[in-house]
Amino acid sequence: MTQMAKALLVDDRRENLMALEAILQGLPVQSVAVESGEAALKQLLVDDFAVILLDAQMPDMDGFETASHIKRRERTRHVPIIFLTAADKDAQLALRGYAVGAVDYLTKPFDPWVLRAKVSVFVELWVKTRQLAAQSDVVRERDAQWRVLTDAVDEATTLLRADDGTEARDRAVDILEQARWGSTS
Repeated sequence: MTQMAKALLVDDRRENLMALEAILQGLPVQSVAVESGEAALKQLLVDDFAVILLDAQMPDMDGFETASHIKRRERTRHVPIIFLTAADKDAQLALRGYAVGAVDYLTKPFDPWVLRAKVSVFVELWVKTRQLAAQSDVVRERDAQWRVLTDAVDEATTLLRADDGTEARDRAVDILEQARWGSTS
C-alpha cells in the first residue's frame, strides 16, 4: 500500500489555510494545515511531506526563519518549499526566500491553477522517489539472495572437487537445498 503524499500548509491566517486547502482539493495530496512556524517544525518531526506552502510574513517566527530551520534538519532539508506572500513589489523578499532554500516564491493574489500545477509536480516527484526507493530495496534483497546462492554453489563445488565420495555429495546437496529454500522464504 502506498502512502499518500502530504502538503504542509503554513499560514497564520485561518482563512488563507482554508483557501489553500480548497485550491489543492482533488489533487492526490493530503493537506496538513498549521498556523505558525513553530507548529510547522513540530509537524515535520512526525510526518513526511512532498511540499511545503509557507507564508513568508507571520508573527513570531516568520516564513524565512521557519524555512531556515527546515533546511538545517537532515530529515527535512530536501522538502521543497514554495513561499506565498502578500508582499509583492519587493524583490528583496523573493531573493531572501530563495536564499533560505525555497524552490519558488508566489505573491498574492496568485493563480490557483499555477499553484496546483506546481504542487502536482512536487507530489509526482515525491511519489516517484518513493517508488524508486522501494524498487531499490527489492534489488538489494535479490542481490543478497543471489550472494547466498552463489556462495552455496561455490561451497558445494569445493566439497565435490575435494572428495568424490557419497558423503561429500550428500553434504553438497544439503548445502544447495538449504541455500535454495532459505533464499525463497
